[in-house]
Amino acid sequence: MNDFFFARSLMAMSLAFHIVFAALGIGMPLLMVLAEGAYLRTRRSVYLELSKRWAKGTAILFAVGAVSGTVLSFELGLLWPSFMAHAGAIIGMPFSLEGFAFFTEAIFIGVYLFGRDRLSPLLHWLSGVLVATSGALSGVFVVTANAWMNAPTGFAFRNGRFTEIDPIAAMLNPASVHEVLHMTLAAFVATGFAVAAVHAFFLLRNPRSAFHRSALGLALWVAVVSIPLQIASGDISARAVGRLQPAKLAAMEARYQTEAGAPLLFGGLPDDDTRSTRFALSIPKGLSLLLDDKLSSTVVGLDRFPRRDWPSVRIVHWAFDLMVVAAFAMLTVAGWAGWNRLRHRPIANHPWLLRALVFAGPLGFVAIEAGWVVTEVGRQPWIIYNVMRTRDAVTPMPGIAIPFVTFTVLYAFLAMVVFTALRRQFLETGAEVVPADSG
Repeated sequence: MNDFFFARSLMAMSLAFHIVFAALGIGMPLLMVLAEGAYLRTRRSVYLELSKRWAKGTAILFAVGAVSGTVLSFELGLLWPSFMAHAGAIIGMPFSLEGFAFFTEAIFIGVYLFGRDRLSPLLHWLSGVLVATSGALSGVFVVTANAWMNAPTGFAFRNGRFTEIDPIAAMLNPASVHEVLHMTLAAFVATGFAVAAVHAFFLLRNPRSAFHRSALGLALWVAVVSIPLQIASGDISARAVGRLQPAKLAAMEARYQTEAGAPLLFGGLPDDDTRSTRFALSIPKGLSLLLDDKLSSTVVGLDRFPRRDWPSVRIVHWAFDLMVVAAFAMLTVAGWAGWNRLRHRPIANHPWLLRALVFAGPLGFVAIEAGWVVTEVGRQPWIIYNVMRTRDAVTPMPGIAIPFVTFTVLYAFLAMVVFTALRRQFLETGAEVVPADSG
């Protein structure tokens, strides 16, 4: 194994670890604010207790996310110096704005945690709103930088160097809107289902707990509203990828041949040598219809690109299918929960639905991880699409295997710390007696 492999593996592992906390950093403050808002509106103490519990969890997750995010920022400079030397002036603005949003979030998390008895209820709630807003903006700015790598604009490339740089145009690149929308909704979906799963688990033990009933209701509200919007944004994203990165779309759909009236393939075993996908479920003309609303529209295949410019078709296709399966599984559970809600049937009284919610808990993060595999592996062999190859951007540093092993151990340790801390929070919650006014 060479240094290029370990550099990519270290970056992939770091991103896969951090993205969980980045998503929770967007979703948890929203739940925290909704809980306190419900308390201000109803004066039910169960919502006040819920906002306190979720605030503590948010602080724990924020701290670990800050550590893993700092590691990523160092890795960009250490592992990919050629990339940063050329692109740093372009992506510097979104990363600087992300730093501003990060510090704003850190300040107001402190205000929210320690100012509850020092601020008026409205000001305290507004400090939570600022935490939620700055957390979401942090994600927005980072995703615009990634979107630029997929659809680079705002510069001229002459003699191997970037000139005439327009950082605003770079941030507003053609991929930024759909990537930001898709990732933000993904964070809400993943957080909503994960938190709902935790409280559904406790309700299976104690269906009469008002605390867990209230928590499940708020988390499900976020999940049920977000998942259909997320699937709609996925359709928008797929169409945009078809325009901006046709090779990535071809890999997502295991489409080797350019074809009018292309079928939609699900599953199967893509084979680059025979340029076919065996054992796939095929929906005639489905891909053409999804991408262009026409049964006869032409879909570009990998045959239009040199073999050396192909991404890994199997990895991208399977990751894309996994993301889609996870999304529609969550949509099914959300529809089941919404149907019960419309019929005024308490979800806590339906153990099979609670079990389904527990099962769906990790699916949002499964979809996020699979989606980032599609985004990053699907762009290969380019680190900046059609401008700079990934191999040309890596540092020629021997011994990258050592930090790879070191950070693997570090992330495993951090994961154990987070699990232990959050488990203690939830177990303390489950043992408490909820006041009678909580309903």
